[in-house]
Amino acid sequence: MLILVINSGSSSMKYQLFDIANGGPADKSKNAAENGKLLCKGLVERIGNDKSGLTHQKIGADPVKKTVNVSDHKEGIKVMLDAIVDTGYGVIDSISKIAAIGHRVVHGGEEFSKSTFITSEVLKYIEKYCELAPLHNPPALLGIKACKAILPDTPQIAVFDTAFHADMPKQAYLYGLPYQQYKKYGIRRYGFHGTSHRYVSIKAAKMLGRPLDELKLITCHLGNGCSITAVDKGKSVDTSMGFTPLEGLVMGTRTGDMDPAIVFYLMKKENLDVDQIGDLLNKKSGLLGLSGISNDMRDLVRERDAGNERAKIAIEVFFYRIKKYIGAFIAAMNGVDAIVLTAGIGENSTWIKDRVTSELSVLIKSCNAKVIVVPTNEELMIAQDTFEIVKTV
Repeated sequence: MLILVINSGSSSMKYQLFDIANGGPADKSKNAAENGKLLCKGLVERIGNDKSGLTHQKIGADPVKKTVNVSDHKEGIKVMLDAIVDTGYGVIDSISKIAAIGHRVVHGGEEFSKSTFITSEVLKYIEKYCELAPLHNPPALLGIKACKAILPDTPQIAVFDTAFHADMPKQAYLYGLPYQQYKKYGIRRYGFHGTSHRYVSIKAAKMLGRPLDELKLITCHLGNGCSITAVDKGKSVDTSMGFTPLEGLVMGTRTGDMDPAIVFYLMKKENLDVDQIGDLLNKKSGLLGLSGISNDMRDLVRERDAGNERAKIAIEVFFYRIKKYIGAFIAAMNGVDAIVLTAGIGENSTWIKDRVTSELSVLIKSCNAKVIVVPTNEELMIAQDTFEIVKTV
């Protein structure tokens, strides 16, 4: 079954086309991370710009790059589909062969604990949570609506980043605010990167040769955005990101945890309005703000090795927060079987694995735990979820 996976941004659309095979019984702990062949992938970028770009790659061939005219997301979908069926570098001869489309949707609130068919009612909820995920949910809506306009008869599935964390216990997701604020406004810890945390949990269990429902895992998604999740018996029981993706670890440009009174203090001292303080905390802080150099860990490591003190400090703050959360989640689960590192920094910065192993050695040894690196594949997880939902239709 051919499944198209789309991840829509405000001015870009990433896509991957998978051929998903039915691996037998719907045992996701065994099959979900395995049964998919990637046929092609690509990116439509600078949507709305006079010089929009398409990068398309048929697996096993060199990437094709073109300047295209893409005025909006609907045009972007057309360009994407044209590439997929192109006689020179495409992989199928008709878009009618695409059985379903899976969309990454960041925020699904408390309404969605699993992936689901996209209906008019589901669209209303995705729109509702645009307020909490203003950088992600609005573009997802645009992508979904564009697909509905062009492929109205093709089933579409929403795969929510928040879904994996939806069943966290109340003691993990409630804040110390008056309870009526939670009931009235839904202010709680939602957690994000759920598709990645779920995927690497499944893969880690396979690597360890043990059933997922017998394991205590701490999964560390470390990229430009970062989060850590405590996974007990395959379920998220706590996670570092909160009401929004701003909470938790120090990230590429986000502050992570801090005293909320700092917000009021800075607004007063710097004469900032709500949008300006939001921009400061989300886009000008983290590794970029601490170092004054870059939000890219590769740049910071080079600068640190060249003797740049601020790069060194930024890296140390970044790692210290990781170490604290891992220790806290070991305590929350009363043990751990494996600490899993994934995403751009987690997969490629070998020094993080070395330091986790050495600086948490007492805890790791006491639990007889392993520290492993597992490459994430959120797109395959989205494709597999989409397949599982539509295969019986």
